[in-house]
Amino acid sequence: MRDRTTPLYVVLNRSGDEFGEYHRFLDGHPCRTVYVTTPGGLPALDRDGATEVHVPDSLAHDDLLPLLREIADRHGTPEAVFGQSEYDILTAARLSAALGVPGGYGPGLVERFKDKPAMKSVVGAAGLRVPRFRRLDDAPTAEAVLDALGGLPLVLKPRAAAGSQGVTVVRSAGELREALKGVDPETYECEEYVDGDIFHVDGVRRSGRLHFVTASQYVNTCLDYAHGRPLGSVLLDPGAEQDELTTFADRCLGALGLRDGAFHLEAIRRPGGELVFLEVGLRPGGAQVPFLHVDLYGIDLFAEAFRAALGLPPLWQPSEPAGPRTGGWLIYPAPRELPARVVARTSPRAAVPEVHHEELPAIGQIITGPGSYDEGCGIFRFRGRSAAGVRAAVLKAMEVYGLRTERARESERAEGAGSRG
Repeated sequence: MRDRTTPLYVVLNRSGDEFGEYHRFLDGHPCRTVYVTTPGGLPALDRDGATEVHVPDSLAHDDLLPLLREIADRHGTPEAVFGQSEYDILTAARLSAALGVPGGYGPGLVERFKDKPAMKSVVGAAGLRVPRFRRLDDAPTAEAVLDALGGLPLVLKPRAAAGSQGVTVVRSAGELREALKGVDPETYECEEYVDGDIFHVDGVRRSGRLHFVTASQYVNTCLDYAHGRPLGSVLLDPGAEQDELTTFADRCLGALGLRDGAFHLEAIRRPGGELVFLEVGLRPGGAQVPFLHVDLYGIDLFAEAFRAALGLPPLWQPSEPAGPRTGGWLIYPAPRELPARVVARTSPRAAVPEVHHEELPAIGQIITGPGSYDEGCGIFRFRGRSAAGVRAAVLKAMEVYGLRTERARESERAEGAGSRG
């Protein structure tokens, strides 16, 4: 066993795919690793090389703190406690603070990236445009909310959730009254509805500067996906629009105090051209974002996120681009009526040559739940030479992809393994 002078890292893990292969991310860096994982995360881990592996019933802070105190007693205080998932980033930061961990992220930084009112307050104070918003923890009336925000429509959002979970657009005072009755005011906020095109900016910051960055425009929205429509995005071509978005994102990240870490930031361009900050995560983007970046640029955003949080140097280094290249992705949600059986599906590849990767649900597959952005009922990645060409390919794939399902019996629910084939 390595002695206590070798750095000790505690990793909270939920990922069972290649983005949970932390031993690969370490790239030979001498250290001791303790994995605290869900059962589904076990397959990706280097259990033989680990100092310890634990599979607790819960990854909640209060459940993990006694375990991490025991680990620290046996092996010394960790250099960092790392949580990759949106669900674990704040837990890892709070555990770090409780144990006196010197590295990793502190709770103050993480809370600015987790709590939507906090992040918008900080970004807005830096002179950047954010939606008007109001916290709801004082249980205001609909009239008080309308007074503060200046009119309809409005968006009701959980303060800490991701992926448009629990998001509601309200278009009348009556709808707002009803919506406010159905939410916990301690955990929700309300904000101005900003119309326009939605973009996401993805990358890595090191030493307070952008180390790697891309900008993409969504095809449909995350809220559309939650309501049963496909979701995709297309990488922007190099040029003025990309530069404006990445500069805007960098200013937002500087205001939030991110020196080292991966990020996924969303912004809206209003019809007049103004950029408005929407929200940001202290992590790589979901859906097909990390896979597409490996395809096109050879950068593993999860590896870079891990190394940045631990204070290790980046693996990816800039190189000269090999000619024009861009890409995109498209995912289909589960059917509205569940459980469902897949009866037929058709590949768009013959009609859309830009598709270079697809995952189709199996015929006869039983879909039991809505799944996540990683578990679509049709997953496609695209390559092309221009953003316009890739966007046309994504739209064409939406025209030609066929998926037909039928309602399955409730007794078949146990047979389903999710929605990814």
